[in-house]
Amino acid sequence: MRNIKVLWGMIAVLLVAVVILSSVLMAHSLYPSSTDKHPDPKKQDGEAQILATIGEKKITLAELETQLLAVHGRELLDRMIDREVVRLEARASGVEIDDSEVQQELKRMKQGYESEQAFLDTMKNQLGLTPDTLKEDVYHKLLADKVAIHNIRITDEEVQAYIAAHPDEFQTRVEYRLQQIVTASKEQAQRALNDLSKGADFAQVAKERSLDDATRDSGGDLGWLEEGDPFVPAPIMKTAKQLKQGEVGKLVEVDGKYVIVKLKERRETSKEEPAVVKERVRKDLALREAPPMKEMLRTLRDKWKVSVRANF
Repeated sequence: MRNIKVLWGMIAVLLVAVVILSSVLMAHSLYPSSTDKHPDPKKQDGEAQILATIGEKKITLAELETQLLAVHGRELLDRMIDREVVRLEARASGVEIDDSEVQQELKRMKQGYESEQAFLDTMKNQLGLTPDTLKEDVYHKLLADKVAIHNIRITDEEVQAYIAAHPDEFQTRVEYRLQQIVTASKEQAQRALNDLSKGADFAQVAKERSLDDATRDSGGDLGWLEEGDPFVPAPIMKTAKQLKQGEVGKLVEVDGKYVIVKLKERRETSKEEPAVVKERVRKDLALREAPPMKEMLRTLRDKWKVSVRANF
């Protein structure tokens, strides 16, 4: 199945440029310069809209607009055209996307993140997407996908056959949030265990006694780990599986060191209703049979008679 994080990463730069360009153009249209309101023949056009100065050098809004249009203008125009031809084709074909479909896709995208806020922060910090622009982009992507597969039929037998052949994609995944204290000897480990038995905070003991530079300052926090993570030593994962939430395990020897593990949290992910899974598989199989998205968009541009000014 397609990796949604990779998909959003591919469009990140363009989206940031779109936001900047749209904001600049909107500001220019909504807030005319003082030169427009009160013409001053002594001032050159755009001088009243100086955005920055570097010594004697002045950068104006007009110069910024020119640069943005030169670098990102065609990409933004293509994006606007593609969305419009998809919208026209969807309306002609009776294809619609309702809010429940958008919310279901957002829910799927959030899987693997610690919380909804962590997901939204990642979208904002890495891709420049606010909740509103994220929702808008998901809507347009779903609409384009549905237009692409409108006339493709995938049977229930094909869906079941795919699910049966790829069980690892659909099983519930268990994840563990672990903390650890790494010591060089049994004696050091026992001293840490004694502190814990007296009620000391695990994170504080890890900061004071753990030898692991990567996790010591964070109180031994290993973050969320999937069951079967190949980078987690088998004895540590085996111990984690036997613990209840908040419980500290017995001493574990790993590569000559002695590790104390605490299970901070446990959760199951990728648990979807069977009907949701079937429809997701049906869509993915249909997209495999559909023409590539670029090819479909070229066809729609021809159908809806798109023309673009030469040399733009």
